[in-house]
Amino acid sequence: MILSGKTIRLLLSSGQLGISPLDDIQIQPASVDVRLGSSFSVVETGSNSIIKMDASAQYRSITADTFLLLPSQFVLATTMEYFRLPDNLTAFVEGRSSLGRLGLFIQNAGWVDPGFEGEITLELFNASNRAIELRAGRRVGQLVFARLDGDAEKPYRGKYQGQRGATGSRIQLDTEIKY
Repeated sequence: MILSGKTIRLLLSSGQLGISPLDDIQIQPASVDVRLGSSFSVVETGSNSIIKMDASAQYRSITADTFLLLPSQFVLATTMEYFRLPDNLTAFVEGRSSLGRLGLFIQNAGWVDPGFEGEITLELFNASNRAIELRAGRRVGQLVFARLDGDAEKPYRGKYQGQRGATGSRIQLDTEIKY
């Protein structure tokens, strides 16, 4: 079930859900607006143009209130908000349609797992043929919350728990199943 703004407010006031900083105006009828933070990460291009999933990718981290996203450029960014989800709540990050209509694609890989705590890393791509100016504090998306039918058997305690800033991939830490 998708949570209403009223239910989100109740969870926040009881301390079951944590979002900080949060202005009441961010709480929408069935979501919470998320704002762009000031941390950006760009994959470094070096002599090896292949990204391997079993090795750490190198990132250039940038802290700025404004970031110019060039056409066809990809950058990691972060939310201004820090989230703490209980073990019975999940969330989906959705980009704003108004920004998508400008060619800015806003993603995060899947959804936010129950038990996750941290800032959310956003994956931004400029599909436009013009540069897009990104500004910290600007609403870029919304978090839609859904309640599980019970507490997660194994709530999230993974490699991105507690992350702050635009956090690069840690896929090299995965333990793959051998067939």
